[in-house]
Amino acid sequence: MSLPLKIFVDLATPPDLLELLQNGTRGHELVLPQTPVTSVLVEAPPDPRFAAADVAFGQPTVRAITEATGLKWVHVSSSGITRYDNAAFRALAAERKLVVTNSAAVYAEACAVHALSFLLAQARHLPLGLKTRAANGASEWTALRGASSTLRGQTVLILGFGAIGRRLVELLQPLHMNIIACRREVRGDEGVRVVTPGQVAPVLTHEADHIINILPDNAESRQFFDAGRFARLKPGAVFYNIGRGSTVDQSALLEALRSGRLQAAWLDVTDPEPLPAGHPLLSAPNCFITPHVAGGHRGEAHTLVRHFLDNFDRFVRGQPLLDRVM
Repeated sequence: MSLPLKIFVDLATPPDLLELLQNGTRGHELVLPQTPVTSVLVEAPPDPRFAAADVAFGQPTVRAITEATGLKWVHVSSSGITRYDNAAFRALAAERKLVVTNSAAVYAEACAVHALSFLLAQARHLPLGLKTRAANGASEWTALRGASSTLRGQTVLILGFGAIGRRLVELLQPLHMNIIACRREVRGDEGVRVVTPGQVAPVLTHEADHIINILPDNAESRQFFDAGRFARLKPGAVFYNIGRGSTVDQSALLEALRSGRLQAAWLDVTDPEPLPAGHPLLSAPNCFITPHVAGGHRGEAHTLVRHFLDNFDRFVRGQPLLDRVM
């Protein structure tokens, strides 16, 4: 490849991050946008300088990528690749031999810990316990103790088995749960029992006490959890979503909560985000919502940049890239 490379970075880069990027790409040209992107959910405005880029780091639009005919590699600054995860873009990437990587490794640990936190909070009935002031031996105190569980022997179904799912399995195994993963293709190296989407129905009906949804947003997953699947759940099951809000029919989720079929729902993602004031899920029984923060962690921006720089070094050396998705 021709050197030096032009690297377009559409992230907000405060001085400390800019210095980190400059040191890690020394000898190459950093190109910063006129209007940096402040959220992975927002498309960057057009920037004519992108057309000359060799490498892009951030959330470039499909149009910008299409017009940048010399682009060799896109490193997406999120775990999700929603705007690129379609047949048309995959065909474009294949035709132009465009390499696409994401930042799954940056967020897998935090997302897995967040999902585990949801699971443990439900098992120990923390929302109720934190607001209960009952004397030792009182009926309310006794009921709360009796309702709390240890998760041992319970079955958890994980939908979506990428970096987050694999790390979550590692965290769950010491709890002695029965773990089932659902993914499109069974590879045989998952280390747990695996079913495909076409085989998931009986698991929902007869086995899963906990359903953890980590599905990305794409044409196959949108509204995956619809009224039919919620109706199949074991009575008293608990639903968790740290994937994307678009993968869930929220009206069906609300009905499952109101009917009591679902014992509780723990959501880090919704559609839209945030939910508007007065949305029925905000006051639904046993529905607990965090504002899409599962991937967040101290030093997140620095971890993200270091992950890119590690891949950049690999790219320059012609080595296999981390978190390659295309």
